[in-house]
Amino acid sequence: MGEQIDARLCLLVEDQAATRAWLTEAIEQAFDPVTVVEQMTVKGALQWLHAPERQSAAPWLAIVDLGLPDGRGIEIVRAVHEAMPATQCIVATIYGDDAHLIEAITAGAQGYILKEENRDQIVATLKRIERGEPPLSPSIALRILALFRAPPAPSANAAGLSARETETLALIARGLTVAEAAAKLGLTTNTVAGYVKLIYQKLGISSRAEATREAVRRGLV
Repeated sequence: MGEQIDARLCLLVEDQAATRAWLTEAIEQAFDPVTVVEQMTVKGALQWLHAPERQSAAPWLAIVDLGLPDGRGIEIVRAVHEAMPATQCIVATIYGDDAHLIEAITAGAQGYILKEENRDQIVATLKRIERGEPPLSPSIALRILALFRAPPAPSANAAGLSARETETLALIARGLTVAEAAAKLGLTTNTVAGYVKLIYQKLGISSRAEATREAVRRGLV
């Protein structure tokens, strides 16, 4: 995709109609004039992003919910980051925990807004973009500071991970599916699924979000 940006085009990906409506109002209030393109699914957003006209006019801003009916919004964040690096991609979500935050930032998100805030707060946060400031909800900014203050975690090898398991952990933390990780490593899906199971056992974790957090803390992504 080309690097030319439509300075007043924003993609909003949100499946809940009421939330989509007030987020659109917040975007219009923050950046008037602006054109907001609304999508409700991962599939719809990716199709819009890959349409031929995006080659010459990528959106200036993308605001993406993480929980969508047909998949994970993180797929959209990654697609924007990889294909449209000049587009600013921001997460707007109900999830304020470290695991979701780390995964989003690792995937390429440049901002993280909690939807529990009122519209005026979100408008104020969005306006930071044009001042060159990261659009972060206050509690998220505090979490990021806390993560940097946290003592270093032991290395992956300290947890007894093999070289192949460490590679697998890094790929899973970047949001790749087991099948995608298998293709990258030149292995079968079953083999990589086995590695993931061992990784979870060795690290004492039980979810992809925890795997992402541990990978980031170990400097793998």
